[in-house]
Amino acid sequence: MKKLEAVMQIGATPAVVWAILTDTKALATAGLGIIALGGDMRVGGRLKLVNEVVPGRTFALHTTTFDPPRRMVWRDGMPLGLFTGVRSFTLTATAQGTTFVMTEVFTGLLLPLIWRSMPDLNPSFQKFAAGLKHHAERQ
Repeated sequence: MKKLEAVMQIGATPAVVWAILTDTKALATAGLGIIALGGDMRVGGRLKLVNEVVPGRTFALHTTTFDPPRRMVWRDGMPLGLFTGVRSFTLTATAQGTTFVMTEVFTGLLLPLIWRSMPDLNPSFQKFAAGLKHHAERQ
């Protein structure tokens, strides 16, 4: 198992952050590292995502959890669980606004092979969290 995480304190309510986080057009135009995003953000919904890290690949994601305005989970992977990525977005209300946590956990038999060929995703995670903060605090 490999895990990546970004945590950001955002000076806006969870409802404001959630509205941005679930707006496919906003996510693709807010400087968060997403080039294109389309589909349905709901339990069972399917999304197609293109990001700046691997701009030539479209990721086919499934929304497995959709609990407004607290938690959303996207899943992608290979058949038979050979390689799976599960990204979760968690929003927690605080006195100052919202604690945003984005985590991705990678698992599967092919993880050691695939992990070595993957680019460093930490800068992408930090860019997403910082961009979400900037966009939400401007609302």
